[in-house]
Amino acid sequence: MLQDGVITVLGTMSGTSLDGVDAAVLQTDGVQIAGFGPSAYRPYSADEQAVLKAHLGRWQDADCSAAAQIVEDAHIALMQPFEGIQLAGFHGQTLAHDPGGRGTHQCGDGVRLATALGYPVAWDFRSADVAAGGQGAPLAPFYHFALAKWIKAEAPVAFLNLGGVGNITWVNPACDAPTDPAALLAFDTGPANAPMNDLMRVRQGVEYDAGGALAAQGQADTGILSDFMAHPYFGNPAPKSLDRDAFAGLSKAVADLPDADALATLAAAVVQSVVAACALCPTLPAQLLVTGGGRHNKTVMSGLAQALPCDVIAVEEVGLDGDMLEAQAFAYLAVRTARGYALSSPQTTGVPAPLSGGRLTP
Repeated sequence: MLQDGVITVLGTMSGTSLDGVDAAVLQTDGVQIAGFGPSAYRPYSADEQAVLKAHLGRWQDADCSAAAQIVEDAHIALMQPFEGIQLAGFHGQTLAHDPGGRGTHQCGDGVRLATALGYPVAWDFRSADVAAGGQGAPLAPFYHFALAKWIKAEAPVAFLNLGGVGNITWVNPACDAPTDPAALLAFDTGPANAPMNDLMRVRQGVEYDAGGALAAQGQADTGILSDFMAHPYFGNPAPKSLDRDAFAGLSKAVADLPDADALATLAAAVVQSVVAACALCPTLPAQLLVTGGGRHNKTVMSGLAQALPCDVIAVEEVGLDGDMLEAQAFAYLAVRTARGYALSSPQTTGVPAPLSGGRLTP
């Protein structure tokens, strides 16, 4: 049984960009943040990435044992050196996500992790939300609410996570709890790093466009962008969520462009989708706080700064760690799972009422 009050919890995240596993320690009672601890990163090798990518789109009824082995082994190796951990949050690797359809599939067995690590593991965070009619994503917004309190935000702010897929959380820090109907609005914005990274791997043999340098040399294709923004997703009300490859047509559309122009177009698509997302927020945030790998892409960041009439800054400028924020979020959600607190609400995933979730393996 976990003691009441603040505990030391280790959160992990293996995102849709398929780059590797993040792990970060958080001190929290599942409501307020008490402090931050050490963190670590374990990259996937090119062979591991190839296996994981080959399994994208597969559901629980398919043989995903090769992917599960990679995910679980990588997590165990990364997590074992951490000391003093009382609980862990294990997100697993999303292979498929189709809320309202086949559901959601995060590969990886929390029971195996708990056995190997010797402490409780909270996992399978999305299934209950999807089963109740929610989108199952994004799940970081309740943590974003706690972060807004931690940084003592006085006006509404928005956290923009640019991972494989982009998502935004608008936070009203004047509210007392994340379950307050006026506290949050969260949803996926559109593709982020995944199409750019995929293009760089295929055409350049590297993992990403460092700093957005190649994109900065190109010219965005306005016709492709116009077709992209005509996608029905952008007309849907929030909350809403996406699968990693929901915009596969965008990657096909840039296939015949030179490398720099293709990347410039993909970067501009990120910017335009985020601008559209901000228009759905209850009010324009005073700050757009950018986390995830996309904050290092200067072409995307400068595009956002030019397109939006609010401050666009990396989360480091308010004292947070943009590389580990998602892992911290699943540490926070692990405590909420262990204590039966809500993980999502109508304003974050579209679930009918605030809902607890996740599985806890002692």
